[in-house]
Amino acid sequence: MKRLFVRCAVLLACAGSYVPAAAQFNVGKAISGAVKATQAVTLTDEQMAGYVREYIDWMDTHNQVCAADDPYTLRLAKLTEGLTDADGIPLNFKVYYVIDVNAFACADGSIRVFSSLMDIMSDEELLGVIGHEVGHIAHRDSKKAFRTALLTSALRDGVSSKGGKAAALTESQLGDLGEALVSATYSQKQERDADDYGYEFLQKAGKNPWAMALSFRRLKQMEEEAGVQKSSALNQLFSTHPDLEARIERMEKRAMEEGIEKPAAGQEE
Repeated sequence: MKRLFVRCAVLLACAGSYVPAAAQFNVGKAISGAVKATQAVTLTDEQMAGYVREYIDWMDTHNQVCAADDPYTLRLAKLTEGLTDADGIPLNFKVYYVIDVNAFACADGSIRVFSSLMDIMSDEELLGVIGHEVGHIAHRDSKKAFRTALLTSALRDGVSSKGGKAAALTESQLGDLGEALVSATYSQKQERDADDYGYEFLQKAGKNPWAMALSFRRLKQMEEEAGVQKSSALNQLFSTHPDLEARIERMEKRAMEEGIEKPAAGQEE
């Protein structure tokens, strides 16, 4: 079985408010032309926040969000209880009911987990995914990536504004923005820092920080199962999560040195 999680968002156009089976999460917009050089555009923090809200609202509208009483939502709510903010940025969680195995975080603290990811990951593994993404939010990596994607894709022809308010994005621009976010990567230092923050974040919230190592071990297992038959999506996944073995060892060593008991589910080979 192929398993996949990536931190970036791609785009889905849903057919209606109710879908009998999970819909597929895929790129639904044609990306126009080659990306031009970044325009000399200055965005205020207020304008950036507006664009982030617009983007995540668009994503929530164009994906099937599980209802508040849905088992997926209830499981995620229980799992993330006490995870309220990342360095002052309020966190909010929703589940997308889609067949792809994925998750992503946005600069405003929005974290979206896909139902199919929840199907194949234990609670501890999901917590590791969430902890790592929270690290990128707390360190403003997500904000920087969003700003870069915005200026090199959706707003590559400049920003038109009136009265200091940034112009609303068009459907085409939102499509371009999603494609740019799919291609975004973080540096190894950013990844290590996000790992450390996620570990400490979970620990402070009363969660077992072994989750970090367990989530990376699952990714490593996925990589080995995929072997030489990796799809382009899997190649994207592993290019954005380099040195998995080193990261597993680093997180495991830290947990063992601190005398933290490994969850029983994590004992499986």
